[in-house]
Amino acid sequence: MEEKKKKVKENIKGEIENKEKKNVAEASCQEEKCPFHGSLKTRGRKFEGIVIKKFEKRIVVQFERVVYVRKYERYIKARTKIHARLPQCLKKEINVGDYVLIEECRPLSKIIHFVVTKKIKSKEEGR
Repeated sequence: MEEKKKKVKENIKGEIENKEKKNVAEASCQEEKCPFHGSLKTRGRKFEGIVIKKFEKRIVVQFERVVYVRKYERYIKARTKIHARLPQCLKKEINVGDYVLIEECRPLSKIIHFVVTKKIKSKEEGR
């Protein structure tokens, strides 16, 4: 009886992971620097932000954070721009104005240390 329960739990976990990866797997790519189909591993920090620029192989993501100013004992909003690698399998999905999740990876170039892993909301859906 316990063996059946374990198998069912393993199957459910596997199905959930497969469903999440299925959307990305449909548009498979042959890219080495892809976290889904290539050998690029993510680690460390994760950020969510709005795409403000889109290039051939990268995007620029902007997000706001709150910073404490000790002199005035107040908080201010600061904007941060980060360049992230755009895998080919997500290239058609992501456009300017979309809300995306980026994760840290090894340095891919002088300015790119992050990779896009997920589209959270499109521009039409709102924030």
